[in-house]
Amino acid sequence: MTERPLKGIRVIDVTTFLSGPSATQLLGDLGAEIIKVESLEGDSSRAIAGPKLGGESAYYLSNNRNKRSIAIDLKSPRGLDVMRALIADADVVIENFRPGVTKRLGLEPDVVLEKHPALIWASISGFGQEGALRDRPAYDMVVQALSGVMSLTGHPGSPAARLGIPAGDVVAGLYAVIGILAALHARSDTGRGRIVDISMLRGQLAMLSYQALYTFINQVAPEPQGAAHDSIATYRSFRGGDDREFVVTANTPRMWEGLCHVLGLDDLIADERFVDAAGRLRNKEALWAILEDRVSEKPAAEWVDLLTAESVPVALVKNVLEALTDAQNADDGSLITVSNGLTEFENVATPIRFVDTVDVAPTYPPELGADTIDILRNGLRLSEEVIASLVADGVVGAAATVVEPVS
Repeated sequence: MTERPLKGIRVIDVTTFLSGPSATQLLGDLGAEIIKVESLEGDSSRAIAGPKLGGESAYYLSNNRNKRSIAIDLKSPRGLDVMRALIADADVVIENFRPGVTKRLGLEPDVVLEKHPALIWASISGFGQEGALRDRPAYDMVVQALSGVMSLTGHPGSPAARLGIPAGDVVAGLYAVIGILAALHARSDTGRGRIVDISMLRGQLAMLSYQALYTFINQVAPEPQGAAHDSIATYRSFRGGDDREFVVTANTPRMWEGLCHVLGLDDLIADERFVDAAGRLRNKEALWAILEDRVSEKPAAEWVDLLTAESVPVALVKNVLEALTDAQNADDGSLITVSNGLTEFENVATPIRFVDTVDVAPTYPPELGADTIDILRNGLRLSEEVIASLVADGVVGAAATVVEPVS
C-alpha cells in the first residue's frame, strides 16, 4: 500500500468561509498537512447560523476536516513573526484575503517568494489581483450573478435563481487545488514555486462552457434553462402520473428510438417533424406535448424502470435527503464518518480515489486554537517562556485543552 499522494506537503491555510477551506480540505484529503491559521476570533464560518453539532457550526464542520488550528493575531508584529516562521517551513500558502491585504500585512507574495523561492502561494479572491473589480467584496451569489450563471438558472419567465449549491466558492476552491497541484508538479523539475491567482468570477465564467460560445456566435443571451437543454429536445425532465419528476437524456438515435418504444409511440420515429435531432429541436414544443401526455399515464418510477431496461439514460429527481440516503445504502465510500471520540457526523467524502493507497481516517475539524501550543512547541521549536509570553500577550490564542509540556 502506498501513502496518499500529497503526504509530506505542508500547507499554511489562511482562509475563511468556504472557497479556501473547501480547497484545503481537499488537499488534506489527498494527504497534505494543513495548518489552519485563524484570527483570535476564528474562521467567520464558525459563527454561521443554522445547524450545530457539539457547539460548532455545521457550515464550519463541513469544510474543515483533516486540519490543525493555530490562532494568531496577524495585526501584531509578533504575530506576523510567528506567521513568517510557519511560512518558512511550508510548501504552500493559500489565502483568500481581499487584494491588497497581504501588502498591508507585510506578506506580499512576490516578496515572500524572493526569500522562499520554492514556495507556492495561492490567492483566491472574488475578481483576481488585477482589474477594475479587484477591490470589491465578493460572495458566492455575487459571482453567480455577475457571470450570467444566475440568468441561466430557473425556468423561463421566472426570476433568476441562485444555484442551490455554493458553486462560486467550491469551483474557485477546485481551481485553486488544480493550480497548486500544477505548481507542485512544475516545482519538482525546476525547484521553484510560483504565485497562483484564482478569481471566483473567472471560475464561474469558465463554468458557462458551451453556453459561452453559443452566446458569442448568436449574440443573444440564452434564457433560463429550466429542466431542458438548448440543443437536445429529448434532454429534459418530465412529470409522471404520480406527480414525481424524472429526467430523460435520449441523446442518440438509438436512445430516441428506445424512448419511443417504451412510451408506445413508435409512429414518432417516422414522423417527418421528428425524424432527426434538428427536427426534434425545431419542433420541440409539439414533441413535448405528446411526450408529456404519455408519461402522465404511469408513475415516474415505473417509467424509470422501463426506460432503464431499454438502456435509455433516465433517473428520478431526488431531493438531497433521498440522495444522501441512497449513498448511505450503497456503502461505496461516497460518505465518511468524522469523529473526535465524543461527537461524530457523516459527510460527503472526496470523490478522488487511488487504488492501493493507505486509507486514513479523517480527523475532526479542530477547535479554534486547538493546536496552537503544539505547533509553536514542536513545529517552530519555541521555548516554553516564549510560548507563555505569546499567549499571555494575546499574540496567539490556544484552546482550553492544550498539550502538556514535553518533559
